Amino acid sequence: MLDVFFGLFSRDIGIDLGTANTLVHVRDRGIVISEPSVVALDVRTRKVLAIGAEAKRMVGRTPANIIAIRPLRDGVISDFDVTGEMIRSFVNKVHDRVGLIPRPRMLLGVPSGVTEVEKRAVRDAAMNAGARWARLIEEPMAAAIGAGLPVGEPSGSMIVDIGGGTTEVAVISLGGIVTSRSIRIGGDEMDQDIVGFGRREYNLLVGERTAEDIKIALGSAYPGEWDELRVTLRGRDLLTGLPRQVEVGGEQVREAIEGSVQQIVDIVKDTIEETPPELVADIMDQGIVLAGGGALLQGLDRRIAEATQMPVHVADDPLTCVARGTGKALEELDTMERSLVPDTYVRLPR
Repeated sequence: MLDVFFGLFSRDIGIDLGTANTLVHVRDRGIVISEPSVVALDVRTRKVLAIGAEAKRMVGRTPANIIAIRPLRDGVISDFDVTGEMIRSFVNKVHDRVGLIPRPRMLLGVPSGVTEVEKRAVRDAAMNAGARWARLIEEPMAAAIGAGLPVGEPSGSMIVDIGGGTTEVAVISLGGIVTSRSIRIGGDEMDQDIVGFGRREYNLLVGERTAEDIKIALGSAYPGEWDELRVTLRGRDLLTGLPRQVEVGGEQVREAIEGSVQQIVDIVKDTIEETPPELVADIMDQGIVLAGGGALLQGLDRRIAEATQMPVHVADDPLTCVARGTGKALEELDTMERSLVPDTYVRLPR
């Protein structure tokens, strides 16, 4: 009864618990938090010093007694306690004007390829962070809902959700996933490709944040006008140990991330091969929809369209699709029930 009482003063929350960014959608208010999934800790006391954007600014710039970590890797929890602290911090931010302990209902997005143990870890982290009710929804389903696809109708919709740690492809019909594929390749892997390119071509050690900035500025999957652009790559010379900078072009960056891009294209083609022919016909009419931060990669839609011979569209505001989808699913819980991960969670009595 106490949980129900507190629930009257709590707001339903949908969370896109991403490898790179965490977004929080609050019922009737929309997306209120969009922060990097980074937490700064004191090594000796394990005390949380900063969360989100403030912690990300510390990456690579901390003294020995402070570490800035990402508690999620490849879309799943790698540090349970820190993830719980991060969720609790965001929940408290949402309820900053409520004088009671928040006990919200939470709907969290998880990659479609995760194990039961990994799903349980996400639920437990949410419950430990103060949720009175926690359910999961697969991220491609949430992305499709957020992108406005007709997921409840008897027609095929195809979504490609490219996040920081994972890329997920799903064909959806009648509120369920008909066929899906998931690989642990995403924006982070492209950053590592650029780090490897700097080391290989210029003997230059480049930081992850610098690599990410280069990817955002020049990354592409298809030849275009962006090939003519140039940007400065800064890092440490591996031969002399001194700082050095070189200029790189868009075509070089595209070649650097080509391996990761090709794997994303291949998984889209593999999913289409497994899709029933009636649904393939529907997808040919509606087209493939790209969501997630990776959808912003220049020319990726053209690259996938050329490989699949199907129309490809980038969703409106692709970065927020999963968060918006969790929010919409919470608002229409009765009709969206079959789109959620089956609830096998049983909380043990204390």
